[in-house]
Amino acid sequence: MAALDMCEGGIDKIKVAPLAADIGVTTGSFYWHFKNRGELLNALLEFWEREMTDTPIASAKTFSGRPEERIFFVMKNIIEKRLARYDLAVWHWAQSDGRAKQVYGRALNKRFAFAARLFSEAGFSKRQAEARGRMMVLYMMSELTLIPNHLARREDQLREKHTILLARPDGPNELE
Repeated sequence: MAALDMCEGGIDKIKVAPLAADIGVTTGSFYWHFKNRGELLNALLEFWEREMTDTPIASAKTFSGRPEERIFFVMKNIIEKRLARYDLAVWHWAQSDGRAKQVYGRALNKRFAFAARLFSEAGFSKRQAEARGRMMVLYMMSELTLIPNHLARREDQLREKHTILLARPDGPNELE
């Protein structure tokens, strides 16, 4: 996590000596765990994808409740655990690194597919589910990275966004 925190300032900010000092180990001890900085960066990408995408999806799959409640559970879980806090940093990293681009794209596709599934289970057509799922994912990613932290209002805001995402159109809709 300390290395991902450094990543928020840009991937070039991740340096072995400051990281080792930050976590209270020697650089020799660091190199006992990782052969080099590249191995650390690969481990960071794997950690980010697993902990910020795969684990929350697995958790949501075990949630027992109506589909609409599961959607809110996912949204609340992302906010409460700050699961999107490194997304912008990884996106920036992916703009100049092929491996990061591959991992970022794969994680984003997993998020979109799972979110579409949630909305499909809530009774929306395939096109509506994909559109609403994509909006939810992008909103959740931007909420933690672009908007100042107002935790006291977050649950009310989430409920409002949840209501909007689940609203049914009144009339004909070309996405149906």
